[in-house]
Amino acid sequence: MDLPETLPGKLYLLAYPPDAERQRNRTPLSLLLRAAALTDLLQRGLLADQDGRPQPDRPAPSRLDPVLRTVLDQIAESKPHGWEYWVRRNDRAITHAVRDRLSEEGYLDLREYRVLGLFPALRPLPRDQSVRQRLGAEIEAAFTGPAQQVEPWRAAAIALAAAAELRTVLTRQRQRAEQARIAELTTLTGPVPAALRRAIRARRAAYSG
Repeated sequence: MDLPETLPGKLYLLAYPPDAERQRNRTPLSLLLRAAALTDLLQRGLLADQDGRPQPDRPAPSRLDPVLRTVLDQIAESKPHGWEYWVRRNDRAITHAVRDRLSEEGYLDLREYRVLGLFPALRPLPRDQSVRQRLGAEIEAAFTGPAQQVEPWRAAAIALAAAAELRTVLTRQRQRAEQARIAELTTLTGPVPAALRRAIRARRAAYSG
């Protein structure tokens, strides 16, 4: 099975520990996926950074992934806002959108269960753990060789995982040990990792206030 085409799809699968039935970490997954969608659109040349704000840069291809198209359309139909605004905008909806897209593509099974034994819900289960293992190997390869030669999606995955403290990708020890390398890859990724970091801090401050 091929890897997911989009950066949100890749990071969604990476958020699950091997052999786990559910994503278990404190990372706000919805914010991470919004940031991943914005970064993916940047890397495809569909968005450009104009004075700290994302702007559509060219028409979207007809077969653009629907999750990415939704984010792109939101930006195109709105007045200009900064990157952090778009990381936080309607962020909760994207988790289910990415999950459902991965299910359609065969990466996830959605198992029905009941919250508190009452409320119906769906639990995503990775169908093939070897896909996640291959993603992990791709990420690991980004820590070797010149940073400028790292494939953009790999650099972005590390930069966003570091900003979100996604421990299924970067343990605390690894993040400290690779601080210089992560900084290089973050610079190559563009403005979204910093916006993601600010959005996460703002949410945590709001919850603790």
